[in-house]
Amino acid sequence: MPETTITTPPTTRTTPVPRSRGWAKALTVFAWLSFVSETIIIGTGGAVRLTGSGLGCSDWPLCTPESLVPILEVQGVHGIIEFGNRLMTGVVGIIALTVVLLVLYTVNGRRAVTKALWFALGGIVAAGIAFAIAFPFHFPASPIASGVLLLAVIAAAVHSVRTTATRRDLVLLAWLVLIGVVAQALVGGITVLTGLNPFIVGFHYTSSLLLVCVTAAFLVRLKTAPGPRERAVPSWFAIVTHVTGLALAVTILFGVLTTGSGPHSGDADVLRHGFDATVLAHVHSWPGYVLAALVLFLTITAWALRLEPRRWLLVLVLAILVQVGVGVWQAREGLPPILVGIHMVLASLSAATYTVVVLHLKRPVRTDVAAEEPAPALTGR
Repeated sequence: MPETTITTPPTTRTTPVPRSRGWAKALTVFAWLSFVSETIIIGTGGAVRLTGSGLGCSDWPLCTPESLVPILEVQGVHGIIEFGNRLMTGVVGIIALTVVLLVLYTVNGRRAVTKALWFALGGIVAAGIAFAIAFPFHFPASPIASGVLLLAVIAAAVHSVRTTATRRDLVLLAWLVLIGVVAQALVGGITVLTGLNPFIVGFHYTSSLLLVCVTAAFLVRLKTAPGPRERAVPSWFAIVTHVTGLALAVTILFGVLTTGSGPHSGDADVLRHGFDATVLAHVHSWPGYVLAALVLFLTITAWALRLEPRRWLLVLVLAILVQVGVGVWQAREGLPPILVGIHMVLASLSAATYTVVVLHLKRPVRTDVAAEEPAPALTGR
């Protein structure tokens, strides 16, 4: 009797794959553009303040009650500087929206993009209706309309995140940046309408700094495999790292208060909030030195133990040392605008680097399948 051979078909393992390498590459490019533009707008915002151009455009959203754009003969160079920063807000917003749409398409497909666009259209219509209702009653129509638009963006984000099954982290981070940009436009308008209130100006800067951190977090997560994560460092190292973050936050807070009490108010006629700038400068330096010591300790320890975030800690320690050097230099030179501007931008980059360090405290959990075949960082549903 002939021998019968039974063959079984090879088993196939279905794993989510990226919809298109081209789309994933475009997402990476725009994610980097988002990070760079968020950093640049801190520089342009600082230029507005440091050149005394904060009220170069006296109205919002128009530059003046009669004109959308500055008139050189009337507002001069201050109006151009202030209006340039407003245009930069538009660029940042377009890039942030592009990142959201690319993430939604890559992760959830065309239907998610369509829903997001419908939310956008509904938000624009609702904002227009709110403006039309508020304007005849002499209510602040533009801030009200902007607030309605912001609520529409938040509603779209909540719906999008709730209906996302995979890479919810990327969807959430992308929406947070877009929400932040819309909110920042509203806060910027309120800053002008309140005559450059120093507390609102400080909040405006701090919010911009946080957006730089969020875009940095998006870049890290974009290249990280999905799934559960586990701690990649000893618990004591993680605790010291978070204490370092507290020192960084306190340093930035007192830096904002110091700048708000110094000579750069954004306009010659704007009053400061009354704190002694000299005293605040010393208080600002104390947590700064503590921060530098903690970062140096973490860096040496991480390299000695060959821990995951050691390379980014090296970048952070260099950024902090440069920041301390610029801070001491500007204090001795009487706070020249160019050094103050550099100090502001470096603070945002230091905070972004710290964010990357924190994200490297954990790593994806390795499974048997993952050991055989690494999962792609960006996958579809």
